[in-house]
Amino acid sequence: MVTGFRIDLGVRRSRPPSLPLLFLLLILMMSVWAESRDYYELLGVSREATTREIRRAFKQLALTMHPDKNPGDLSAHDKFLKVNRAYEVLKDEDLRKKYDKYGEKGLDEQQQGGRYESWNYYRYDFGIYDDDLEIITLDSGDFEAAVNSGEIWFINFYFPRCSHCHQLAPTWREFAKEMDGVIRIGAVNCGDNNHLCRRRGINSYPSLFVYRAGQKPEKFNGERTKDDLIRFSMQFITTSVTHLWQGNVFKEVESAFASGIGWLITFCADSGDCLEPRTRQKLAGMLVRILMLQCMTQIGATALFPPGSALDKEGSVLWLKTLDSKEIYSQVISHLPDLELLTTDSFKRKLARHRWLVSFTYGDKSVPSHEYKKLQAFLRNDHIQVGRVDCVSDSELCQSLYIHKPCVAVFKGLGIHDFEIHHGKDVLYNIVAFARDSVRAHVTTLRPDNFPSDRKEPWLVDFFAPWCPPCRALLPELRKASIQLAGQMKFGTLDCTIHHNLCSMYNIQAYPTTVIFNGSSMHEYEGHHSADGILEFIQDLVQPSVVVLDPSSFTDRVKGRSEGEVWAVDFYAPWCGPCQALMPEWRRMARLVSGQIMAGSVDCQRYQTFCQSQGVRAYPEIRLFSGSTRTYNGWNRDAHSLKTWVLSALPRASVDLTPDSFRSLVLFGKDHWVLDFYAPWCGPCQHFAPEFEVLARTLKGEVRAGKVDCQAHYQTCQSAGITAYPTIRFYPYLGTRRVRNSSTNNTEHLKVPPTSIVRLICIQTTGLEHRDRTRQPHKFSWELIEHDADIQGHWNY
Repeated sequence: MVTGFRIDLGVRRSRPPSLPLLFLLLILMMSVWAESRDYYELLGVSREATTREIRRAFKQLALTMHPDKNPGDLSAHDKFLKVNRAYEVLKDEDLRKKYDKYGEKGLDEQQQGGRYESWNYYRYDFGIYDDDLEIITLDSGDFEAAVNSGEIWFINFYFPRCSHCHQLAPTWREFAKEMDGVIRIGAVNCGDNNHLCRRRGINSYPSLFVYRAGQKPEKFNGERTKDDLIRFSMQFITTSVTHLWQGNVFKEVESAFASGIGWLITFCADSGDCLEPRTRQKLAGMLVRILMLQCMTQIGATALFPPGSALDKEGSVLWLKTLDSKEIYSQVISHLPDLELLTTDSFKRKLARHRWLVSFTYGDKSVPSHEYKKLQAFLRNDHIQVGRVDCVSDSELCQSLYIHKPCVAVFKGLGIHDFEIHHGKDVLYNIVAFARDSVRAHVTTLRPDNFPSDRKEPWLVDFFAPWCPPCRALLPELRKASIQLAGQMKFGTLDCTIHHNLCSMYNIQAYPTTVIFNGSSMHEYEGHHSADGILEFIQDLVQPSVVVLDPSSFTDRVKGRSEGEVWAVDFYAPWCGPCQALMPEWRRMARLVSGQIMAGSVDCQRYQTFCQSQGVRAYPEIRLFSGSTRTYNGWNRDAHSLKTWVLSALPRASVDLTPDSFRSLVLFGKDHWVLDFYAPWCGPCQHFAPEFEVLARTLKGEVRAGKVDCQAHYQTCQSAGITAYPTIRFYPYLGTRRVRNSSTNNTEHLKVPPTSIVRLICIQTTGLEHRDRTRQPHKFSWELIEHDADIQGHWNY
């Protein structure tokens, strides 16, 4: 029995609703509940799920819920649309952040999930290598760290619908198993990582490339067989093998032992090497030097002297009775020295002046894998020492650093409080790349005792959660930005899964949230998750280009603007996805028109009543206030399109010339002129038109600006020698002689922005009154000053 509902039907007495009406209400409630179900719940994953876990969960649902598998279920299409939309949002780093912060209303103008593939696609084409342990699926978040880690990577760029990609898949799996431990075998799904593949120049599938840090990628163009793939891979493997003989054996071995290096010695006859190149490469990156000792007879034995042993020490040698690469690798790595154990007594002293990579463990259950032993060799040339701390034995030390679970951290040689915790994949290549980046960067892991709430110097603080993919993608970008802003701004990260109270204090609702603290003021960053975007945002804070308006300042400054002043105003809501995308472009546009047009913004979530009174009904709404009020209706919301639109509101500073005025004012007048020869149908001409008006206003009073329509006045342009559009020419007044040599046509194909034209004209007009020369287009030397716009045209000076 359903109770708790009361429906007023407009009669004098209330009566219980009928059963059909109750049934309809129940249906309505269930549909509302289904619509509002959390995306993570729909996919059956936690909010901490990785992109790979989200993809695998969606695949399982697709194989069971797809309408193709449920032909008798009339609601199957709608159910699967919801699941598909959840997947499309959560797999995308930016959309996932917006959803976490604002819910579905932050995605109002996004159309994810509107269509889906066939059941066969999800069964056979979706994530070809997701289940292969030997093949590492890379995405945009970890690709750079992988290929720059110092290891060799052979990567298969594929597309799910590509038949050749599917034909290669079995061979690629066999090849990966054969080369396991020798080089890294990866795969990139270009269907999910379109931007990454385009940046890497991938234009056909499958494309196979070998990556080595600091070197140009090498493309594989041979037959796609396992043997050919192996032969191609092996040419990039270089291992150092020392050839010993009776005269140098003891000297070489003892020298290595003194440096903490072990030896793997293979005793072979003249007939060949006992260890295959693949085996030697597998041992690369260990504290073991490989030696090949030539013998007169075929012995076929291999001896291991681990680091720290000595030739004259009994039991120090280990004879290996196998040539199998996996068995040799296992034996060697098990005999490498463990990471140095740091205790409370030695921790502060050893980390005071030296850079360390420290693994924090919790007893025997969380002892790092044997692979961690290779870190000492990988980081040796970076002067980074490697150690570990047992947080069971030294719990107070770990608690003082707010370390509550196994992790890896880099201490930067500035004491025990300046460190950064690694939040990437727990794999060797990722840890090595993190260590090398972190020691050069200036990013600190924050805690309550060093949080910059009352610091005078500016700080950028990244509030994040380790499970959040966009957070992990942002961390390396923060390191890049911190290097470029060293000494000007400090950078820190705060883990909100540990420091809940601090994050709640600053009303952090989604991750990552990046805030700049500058004294008592706070500024939240809403731009692209990139170093360039962060640097641009900080530059804008130092010299703001957009005025933040409230109802009072809008009335005073915009409505009460002085005559001739023009304002461009962005009415937005913080939760609106398109508004967030517009913000960096709006700031960039404001800088481009600085000094000519004022740019402002109004937060309509904060001032909702005011925006409604102004007739703002959708976000973002861009309005231009000059003599009249205009609303932007263009499709493109990039900085250049917006700049062109706002500049069009300014009064013309140039004049249109006819054949008569060109002759009387330019050729025989007494002013300096800069002319734009154009055609109305010419795209680059339209693109350049607002730039020319900027030039005209800049030079007003010194150089006159004119435009000649070469479609309407073809003969004038032809007689002036104009052969392409737009053509910019400078006609200086050079004295009283008016002899014009129309055959002079100094033409160059240049890529020159308006500021350079201004600079050139200002250089050339200085002292021109002292010259007595003919009145003709003036040729002068030029220099490229700076690029305000990327205009490719036909320029004449």
